Amino acid sequence: MDAMFAWIILLVASIIEPIWVPCLDKSENFKRIGWGVAAVVLVMTCLYLLSIPSNPENIGPGVSYSILAGIGAAGIVLIGRVLYKEKLTARKILFITMIVIGIIGVRLISG
Repeated sequence: MDAMFAWIILLVASIIEPIWVPCLDKSENFKRIGWGVAAVVLVMTCLYLLSIPSNPENIGPGVSYSILAGIGAAGIVLIGRVLYKEKLTARKILFITMIVIGIIGVRLISG
């Protein structure tokens, strides 16, 4: 598989990862079936897409999961701010910035 394609797949999985969390919340413990189904489908899609670049011949599982988790963490903080009006402090922004810098650093040294 082309390395660029593996990175694109990982980026798509990383974007999907924080989206399922609000769907799960809106499902109200799966009482609202549509939201629950959306959450499950998004989780399964995310995991399937993560499995593609996780192959050691591509990016590898450690780097792939680290990037997915970092983008997911930063993404859910932003979603929390927009959807749930959670407060963003200077410290939160600092640490999210550190996550993003770490993701960029991993990408740069991974080739």
